[in-house]
Amino acid sequence: MQQGNDIRVILSGGGTGGHIFPAVAIANAIKEKAVHADIMFVGAKGRMEMEKVPAAGYLIEGLWISGLQRRLTVDNLMFPFKVISSLYYARKIIKSFKPDVVIGTGGYASGPTLRMATWLGIPTLIQEQNSFPGITNKMLASKADRICVAYPGMEKFFPESKISITGNPVRHDIEFNNHTRSEALKHFDLSDARSTILVVGGSLGARTINQSIHAGLETLASKNIQLIWQTGKHYADQAAKAVTEFNLKGIITMPFIKEMDMAYSAADIVVSRAGAIAISELCLTGKPIILVPSPNVAEDHQTKNALALSSRNAAILVKDSDAAASLVSTITNLATDLTAQKKLSSNISSMARRNSASLIAEHVFELALKGKK
Repeated sequence: MQQGNDIRVILSGGGTGGHIFPAVAIANAIKEKAVHADIMFVGAKGRMEMEKVPAAGYLIEGLWISGLQRRLTVDNLMFPFKVISSLYYARKIIKSFKPDVVIGTGGYASGPTLRMATWLGIPTLIQEQNSFPGITNKMLASKADRICVAYPGMEKFFPESKISITGNPVRHDIEFNNHTRSEALKHFDLSDARSTILVVGGSLGARTINQSIHAGLETLASKNIQLIWQTGKHYADQAAKAVTEFNLKGIITMPFIKEMDMAYSAADIVVSRAGAIAISELCLTGKPIILVPSPNVAEDHQTKNALALSSRNAAILVKDSDAAASLVSTITNLATDLTAQKKLSSNISSMARRNSASLIAEHVFELALKGKK
């Protein structure tokens, strides 16, 4: 059903794919419900959203804003001026565009954009991907009209009356994946008689995971295990060389996997970092997973995300510092324990939330309607 075709929405979020992708998914869901909706993005100049958002077909304006560094730098000295500049230009953008609702998905630009929207009396919605919110969203929460979250128990951080558990928007081809295991294994030219492990550390790879897998390649091959290994571009040559040198069969390496729906379908077990969007995808796949949280993430979000699953026996957590010693043995032990696989799969599937972008879009229309009264 078409609704609110005259709706005007600003979305602000970026810095990483984990902030950009949900924003684009929400924008797409709004467009599906209201074809003529006017949508604009506000990002941070020089960050990846300035490329990714136009590639998705949306207009974006950039603010001069960045985060605080943990040490004394020129950027830190410039930070107060950046905040003032960003607030000024956010106000200018909002006054010109006249949005009915402003949405923030996290990242540097969302702070000044949503702060200015609330000062101007425009309804705002926060979408928090993590189980432990970032500083920006915690600061904005008291003035926000709606807070859409992916995990239960978020009333510890946000006003309970504003919270709606919607889950995180994920890619359409992942959510509605209907490839069979056999079809997917054939796509990668792998055997259906061996356990298949998908190793993925994000689009840039993950050094600790890569090094641990590299060191254990012969062990994994000797256990009748085959790999689909996304290495990231920086480790691609080393990984390919190692597979050739060891003359290993059933080890597929690639810098980046475009057909992630196929990779998930082929996998019996997934080894992954613990980014919020990756976890939301993994919940939908229902696969047994081993999470190796990145230690290089603000506020240790990934460890908190991983604990939200491992505490419910929905994932196995291997600390980054322990990966070299125990990641490969954890993989081989789980690969032969079908009972544990089944339990993990059942528990993680129960945490999956579907149609998240559509649910968030419904909240956007509701806020727009209230704002127009």
